[in-house]
Amino acid sequence: MKTAFVTGITGQDGSYLAEFLLKKSYKVVGLVSSDFSVGNQNIEEIKDQLILEKGDLLNEDSLRTIIEKYQPSEIYNLAGLTFPPISWKKPTLVMDINTLGLARILEIIKDKYQSIKVYQASSSKIFGNPKVYPQNEKTEIAPNDPYAVSKAASHFLVQAYRRRFDLFLVSGILFNHESPRRGEEFVTRKITLTVAKIKFGLENKLSLGNLDAEQDWGYAPDYVEAMWLMLQQDKPEDFVIATGELHSVRDVCEIAFSYLGMDWKKYVKVDRQLFRKEEEKPLIGDFSLAAKTLGWKPKTPFKDMIVNMVQSDVENLKRSEK
Repeated sequence: MKTAFVTGITGQDGSYLAEFLLKKSYKVVGLVSSDFSVGNQNIEEIKDQLILEKGDLLNEDSLRTIIEKYQPSEIYNLAGLTFPPISWKKPTLVMDINTLGLARILEIIKDKYQSIKVYQASSSKIFGNPKVYPQNEKTEIAPNDPYAVSKAASHFLVQAYRRRFDLFLVSGILFNHESPRRGEEFVTRKITLTVAKIKFGLENKLSLGNLDAEQDWGYAPDYVEAMWLMLQQDKPEDFVIATGELHSVRDVCEIAFSYLGMDWKKYVKVDRQLFRKEEEKPLIGDFSLAAKTLGWKPKTPFKDMIVNMVQSDVENLKRSEK
């Protein structure tokens, strides 16, 4: 039985990855931070099958204790502060968790546990406003905010340690990926949750910024499979994971409202204050290397993903009313 150590196990990606690994008969050890916990709702159904250890990416001793105790064959570093606008308010904390947290893990394994394979959660945000479309593994890295800088630094750290110490380290450059477990601060979940609330009479409008803003949005459960596949290869390599399709905020609204039989135009209000100060160019990923090397491709159509999110939010509201 393989053992995997997952940081950020209670988050969107961590919880889906934990479910995926359990089906692969892994022993799954999860890092739970008392200071930065999002709660256990995402792992409630599988909690009894997991080993949850208290610790923190800010605390190297806690990481060392867990790694020494379980000596995992794989580490998935998914923990981090992930909402870019917040990173301008807490840049030092973002760097400490997102970049130095990884450095602490790498320092622990480089001398004593060199056989451990490590997956690092990178992000399409490292590309900033790219000059090349679509973006692939060779696209210039030019981050625009502290969050993206922290992810870019981690990306370079993986490459540096990989070269220097011949470790099996990989970065997954994941483009936006959504699910019913996405945080409510992200626009797709904000839309699906508010649509459900409007249907139940709990809200009467949805305020949004630029409806023409586009993203390459994929489905989180599809993306965690790619993480696992990266660590099953013969040699470590970084991969772009994306859909290669762009959809707008307006598209999300149309699908979400129409699924519940409503006209989105009656409820959506454009608020200029919600526009970003600098509208970024949409990022769109080229996942051809992942398709060729990993045999991976996105499985879930965009419309199905949004409908799944609406369905989940409706069910959650029904349960809360009982």
